[in-house]
Amino acid sequence: MTDATLLEQIGERSAEALAQLYDRFGRPAYSLARRICVDESLAEDVVQEAFLVVWRDPGRFDPDRGAVSSWLLTLVHHRAVDAVRREATRRKRTVPPSSDGEEWNVPPGPGADQAALGAVVAGKVRDALGQLPADQREALALAYFGGYTQREVASLVGIPLGTVKSRMFAGTQKLRALLGPHVEVDEEGR
Repeated sequence: MTDATLLEQIGERSAEALAQLYDRFGRPAYSLARRICVDESLAEDVVQEAFLVVWRDPGRFDPDRGAVSSWLLTLVHHRAVDAVRREATRRKRTVPPSSDGEEWNVPPGPGADQAALGAVVAGKVRDALGQLPADQREALALAYFGGYTQREVASLVGIPLGTVKSRMFAGTQKLRALLGPHVEVDEEGR
């Protein structure tokens, strides 16, 4: 049964379809959330939230924008980043004052200018990814956002390993060409 078919059944309130989708993507979703959140319980919460979104509104999936796996892992990624931000804010508010009565100061981090530049670069990357063919975008998303190896991507998508490698190579070359004027690239091309 295809992932899209499972989403259709989830739209009809099939708990079995949701269980099958979780069996397919629960491990990679948790792996991605764990890498972002670091905290195991926070990562578990993120995965649960993402699958709740799938249960509540499977119609949010747009097949023209990529595969179900890419969409699901993007949901997990966004939820994980939000969870880390919430946790950082909560911790800032609950840090006790120092024993000498002085107020505790947070060491300076990246300024607003760095955050703004990061947002611009992220937007350029999203735009460039949107210009890739769907098969290349899917392979790159599964590998880089989903944390899958090339062999696992081949198995998930149902194509030969060599095809995955060539799609990823072609996709990264196109991204490099599209992003070259906007993003610094080191001598090794990263």
